[in-house]
Amino acid sequence: MANKKETAPAVDTKGKKKTEEDDDEEGNYTGSMRGQRGPGGAKDFRKPKDTKGTVLRLLNYVVHNKLLLVFVLVMMLISTLADLAAGYFLKPIIDDCIIPVIKDPSIGWHPLAMQLLKLLGIYLLGAAASYGQGLLMSFLSQRAINRLRKDLFDKLQEMPISYYDANGNGEIMSRFTNDADNVQMAMEQTVTMMISSIINFVGTVALMIYLNWILFVIVVAFMAVDYIIVQKISKKSKKLYKAQQRNLGRVNAYVEEMVEGIKVVKAFNYEEEIKEEFTGKDVAYRDAAMDATYVGMIIMPILNQVMGICYAVTAVVGGLFVIMTVQTGAAIGGVVFTIGTLGTYLTYTKRVAMPINQVSQQMVTLLSAVAGAERIFAVMDSDPEIDEGNVTMVPVDENGREIDDWLSNKGEAWKKADGTLVPLKGHVQIEDISFHYVEGKPVLKHVNVEALPGQKVAFVGSTGAGKTTITNLINRFYDVQDGQILYDGINVKDIKKDDLRRSLVVILQDTHLFSGTIMENIRYGRLNATDEECIQAAKRANAYNFIMSLPDGFNTYITGDGGSLSQGQRQLLNISRAAVAKPPVLIMDEATSSIDTRTEKEIEKGMDGLMEGRTVFVIAHRLSTVRNSDKICVIEAGEIIEFGSHRELLAKGGRYYELYTGQHMLE
Repeated sequence: MANKKETAPAVDTKGKKKTEEDDDEEGNYTGSMRGQRGPGGAKDFRKPKDTKGTVLRLLNYVVHNKLLLVFVLVMMLISTLADLAAGYFLKPIIDDCIIPVIKDPSIGWHPLAMQLLKLLGIYLLGAAASYGQGLLMSFLSQRAINRLRKDLFDKLQEMPISYYDANGNGEIMSRFTNDADNVQMAMEQTVTMMISSIINFVGTVALMIYLNWILFVIVVAFMAVDYIIVQKISKKSKKLYKAQQRNLGRVNAYVEEMVEGIKVVKAFNYEEEIKEEFTGKDVAYRDAAMDATYVGMIIMPILNQVMGICYAVTAVVGGLFVIMTVQTGAAIGGVVFTIGTLGTYLTYTKRVAMPINQVSQQMVTLLSAVAGAERIFAVMDSDPEIDEGNVTMVPVDENGREIDDWLSNKGEAWKKADGTLVPLKGHVQIEDISFHYVEGKPVLKHVNVEALPGQKVAFVGSTGAGKTTITNLINRFYDVQDGQILYDGINVKDIKKDDLRRSLVVILQDTHLFSGTIMENIRYGRLNATDEECIQAAKRANAYNFIMSLPDGFNTYITGDGGSLSQGQRQLLNISRAAVAKPPVLIMDEATSSIDTRTEKEIEKGMDGLMEGRTVFVIAHRLSTVRNSDKICVIEAGEIIEFGSHRELLAKGGRYYELYTGQHMLE
């Protein structure tokens, strides 16, 4: 018998089916070999296409601590001005200290020594300011990226299940790792470098104009050439770096998927095939990275060559100015051009290109960070899970009156917007619901089911018949398009999702355990549960004996999703977690399919205790697990074709009878 739950094909926002290799403009890779997953058509990403807007949005994270940022800017200004002043000291050193001594040795070298001491003091001041700036900026960037990651993580908690169905885990994780790391590197280095370069550039230009505005015209001409080159290359480079990030996301998604499924890979001897497939993705990433790096790094050598020519031309013209000044004794263009002036000007000629070079050196980091930030903000700008419910769940006393203390409550009730209390009993009515993931391809058609408080309702049918979809609609992982689901007479769309899901517990076929102790994993069902309540829950699920056989019992620490435990043991812990939650409604989606028959029989009594007094929905392939259900629904192609108790359905001699007697197999 097949043992695979139905899933919905990933679709885009227009309902068009997506293939495995499809990815959107942000590179949201769906992952190879994942098959068809849930409806990716939740909402499409609205990526920020304006680089300037993305940078300004990142800066909002940096300016959160304004006082520290002011200190950074002050230190940056001191460091840059000290650097500029040190360059200008060449003029008085040559004109006022060296040349006079050459002409008259009796003057001595004392003036030169004093100038050099002043120069040393300027360098020390600049170095101290530069160190302080770097230290504080590193602190600011760490705080900023911490807030960015938190905002991204918080946003993911608001996203609908359909978002996770449509996006691979590796692709989502790349936002927290590669993209966030690139942003942090840019904040630490590029932001300060850009501001410092602007100050340096403005100061250098001002001093060059002051020294000789005629020579500055030559420099402006060459800088215009540099600007055109940077603009042309940067535009192409940004596209290449976005392609690099997209390919890296594909590699991460594939690696994570293969690591998670390594047992399946080895069981089917698929190692060579995945090596080949990974090599293709890795090579694609390598090629994209090389293209991006080549284009990004080519800027600096070109700029250096252009400014080298500028330096040579300026030196020749400046030398002629010095000769003309010496010969005529007259100022040129209003400036008396001396050897010291020429030396200082040539120093600034080399320096004026430095800010441009620094920007080009940081362009790789900057463009990579902008591409990463766009991917992060694309997630943060996605539409969150919509919740328009106004009915909440509140604790009540033995008389059904609302109280404030959840620890001493005797029950729960639904509280409507007008203050009316409706006792929470677990009465679920599914009335004429229809649902589709893809327009024109219905998954459920006019389904009607009622589960009275304390009843056990089972769904059986072939894979893809719509069984799991029904339970996903009850807890509002998706919302019905037609019909309605009533919970104690209240439309589930009117109940706040958090409260709705708190009132029911889902035990899935695929268990998930967190890194922590056995006790902590059981307590995840109800965080305020005591140790004794967790132990009792384990006993009810018949997990107590195997837990006590572990080295540290309930304090045994597990990692890797409980990889050291058997599948049956992991499911027993999952059932224990549900037992401690004490939900009025319990959904069991193939909960015992991964447990052997012997273990299943051992926990039947515990499961009966867990289900006692609760409304239970069971999805099962093993018909032996649904025999004691109050109602059994046989579903095929999204429709209920048979309905009744085990005995009633056998008496009908229909599809359920054929399934139970082995005349028909589930597909």
